[in-house]
Amino acid sequence: MKKQKGFTLIEIAIVLVIIGLLLGGVLKGQELITSARVRNLISQQDGIKAAYFGFLDRFRALPGDYNGAVANIAGATTNGNNNGQIRTIAAGDAVDEQIAAWEHLSRAGFINGSYTYLGGAETTASAPTNPYARFLQLIYDSVYAGTATNRHNLKTGNQVPSDILAEVDRKIDDGVADGGTFRFSAYPGQTTGGGTAPTGGAVGTCYVAANGPWNAAAPVTNCGASSLF
Repeated sequence: MKKQKGFTLIEIAIVLVIIGLLLGGVLKGQELITSARVRNLISQQDGIKAAYFGFLDRFRALPGDYNGAVANIAGATTNGNNNGQIRTIAAGDAVDEQIAAWEHLSRAGFINGSYTYLGGAETTASAPTNPYARFLQLIYDSVYAGTATNRHNLKTGNQVPSDILAEVDRKIDDGVADGGTFRFSAYPGQTTGGGTAPTGGAVGTCYVAANGPWNAAAPVTNCGASSLF
């Protein structure tokens, strides 16, 4: 009588258990990575908003817009016009105050890093970046979804996956991309060159225009948002 060759039911069961554990570990690891990215974005937004209001409280002026920065902040090289709005040269100001804002905040000790004003375009020496290496922007404008009027806001920059933004929105706001205080923004993550503006407002892009939910089911990699002040 020939001896049967093959796997026993116990051996097959053990292999299936091992495969299940490996798959569970991979999925759990991905979940932990996503959670870490969400926390990172929220922490970055909260830290800069706190710095913005701390600067306003100390100097009675907005970062980037402060006309006494050179005289009163060690290392500052650029003054704003103190008109109460952080605006660009293109919008009529003498300097790109949205870039000067990072110099003012860092030199005054409100954010980590040491940034130096460079008009025209952000660089790693003049502005901080999000976890996806795209530049943040602190500005007075209306480049965000929904009913938009000019107001100060902090942009995340682009290249942020839509499912990450959906989770951030659910945790800190209303979960809707075109309402509340955390909204989709088409800001490309850089004032000039090097950035492809996120697309939104239709199925298959960053969010669905019909009712405003972020596209979390089929994540889009190039998205961005604004925190409104």
